[in-house]
Amino acid sequence: MTLALPNRSRRTSQLAERRRAALESAQKARRTGRRRRYQEDVGRDPKPLGFYVIVAVTLALVAFGLVMVLSSSSIVSFHRGRSPWYYFVKQVFWAGLGMVALVTTYRMPLKVLHTTARVLPPFAVVLMLAAFTPGLGKTVNGAQAWLAIGDYTIQPSEFMKLALVVYGADWLTRREKQLADFKEAALPYLGWVGIGAFIAIAQGDLGSCLVITAIGMSMLFLAGAPLRPLFGLSLAGALGFVTYARLDGDKWARFTSFLDIHGTRETDGYQVYQALISISNGGLTGTGIGAGTGKWGYVPLAHTDFIFSIVGEEMGLLGVLGLLTLFVFLIYFAFQVALSCRHRFGFLVAAGGSLSRSRSTSAASSDCCR
Repeated sequence: MTLALPNRSRRTSQLAERRRAALESAQKARRTGRRRRYQEDVGRDPKPLGFYVIVAVTLALVAFGLVMVLSSSSIVSFHRGRSPWYYFVKQVFWAGLGMVALVTTYRMPLKVLHTTARVLPPFAVVLMLAAFTPGLGKTVNGAQAWLAIGDYTIQPSEFMKLALVVYGADWLTRREKQLADFKEAALPYLGWVGIGAFIAIAQGDLGSCLVITAIGMSMLFLAGAPLRPLFGLSLAGALGFVTYARLDGDKWARFTSFLDIHGTRETDGYQVYQALISISNGGLTGTGIGAGTGKWGYVPLAHTDFIFSIVGEEMGLLGVLGLLTLFVFLIYFAFQVALSCRHRFGFLVAAGGSLSRSRSTSAASSDCCR
């Protein structure tokens, strides 16, 4: 009996080691399975190179945007009897909210977007129609396209742009095999595009109408819809836009003022003319952040629609080229993420979002700082 004890102890120790090894192997298999399921769900590796580049470029653009909003808005804010930091603080709030949305959507499985895609366009339509509600809607520069919530304003058409990307990706993925039949696959989606564009026209927001229409056409193009009807619709839309602008004398004058900048520099082309002067003052290296003169009342809306002229004046040609390079990086790596997606829905969401990203990013300051 005394001789058997060491053997029994040895066997017990070996059995414990085997159990421990089996437990570790099972845990590793579970972790690997979760990682594989995650990759299959989102359609990409958890942290590819493009992820780090997109995050870095986004943070750089947000930081640069905050600096330029402060520089371009402090004088206007002071002249309106407010703190010079007023618009900057508002922009910081929206930037923080955007970062929360960024982290949330990054961690969100694609199936959540699949589930909610169909309710997004109706929700966006309700928001856009709410701009016509007395006491809630707000008119800015002749366009009743904003909602006023306390001291903050939001533009519902931005939600419509996002909704059309997600809904279009979902709808066109479900109709992948029917894309050759343009009427069956595309017209239901174009119905929502038309509703959003029509409401934007009714609001007097011609720019949002153009962007909404462009998003709809882009999503159909990315999905592989037939090119002939797409070309026909694009041509019809361009003719409709020209006809609409031609019927409104003020809009047509603003639209064509660039053809004779010097002749219209005191009327419809005033803002464009002053913006060009500001950009030319920047030269190669710029006057320095905060040292520009265009924001001193020469360029109207210098902190919103024409903030690029202040960037060109204070950062110069080199600064503008650096800014455009960041946008190129952002769009390029966004397309790389889209191309790496294993699911058609993920590809369309990423690609559609990257196409509309440059307009949405450039509009961030103008939409939030009114």
